[in-house]
Amino acid sequence: MSDEARNILLCGTGGQGILFASEVICGAALLAGFDVKKSEVHGMAQRGGSVSSHVRYGRKVWSPMIEAGRAHLVLALEKLEALRWAHFLRGDGMLLACDLEIMPLSVNTGQAEYPDVSAGLEAMGVPFRFLGAVEEAAGLGDPRVANTVMVGAAARWLGLPPGTLEESLRMRLPAKALAVNEAALQRGMQLTAGV
Repeated sequence: MSDEARNILLCGTGGQGILFASEVICGAALLAGFDVKKSEVHGMAQRGGSVSSHVRYGRKVWSPMIEAGRAHLVLALEKLEALRWAHFLRGDGMLLACDLEIMPLSVNTGQAEYPDVSAGLEAMGVPFRFLGAVEEAAGLGDPRVANTVMVGAAARWLGLPPGTLEESLRMRLPAKALAVNEAALQRGMQLTAGV
């Protein structure tokens, strides 16, 4: 990795495991010997509101905050959140998003329509890929590990040594949750192997 800090922005809604996903990435970066900074915005997370986490790591990192247009990767666990945070992506970055659509209150009450996220991202000129992480996680026996599927899918853009994400998972999970999360991480890596 160059001297430039790696900037990863994770976003989604409350209850999707954004904060756990950011902890796994931070832990892997620490295991790799990087200086790591993280910032979280919880909002109304307990009510399904927007949640984001800025993760930065490199030889020396001074601030946890990522400026708009500077993220190497935007990792979104919900499609609308992907559109909301896409402006943080740099020109040579990548946006990976779970294809899940969680309807905001304004859509549920008929005050707004859920936007065409693909069209919005295309109009912005953002390179993106939607992944069926919830379906993949359900296929592993636990749809709650969709966040770990997405971390695995992001691995090729993280610039971290092989094995560090796996070790970070092992450090954070009890034995009963480890096997399905390890499988989810590997499945995510397979989803983006040819990208």
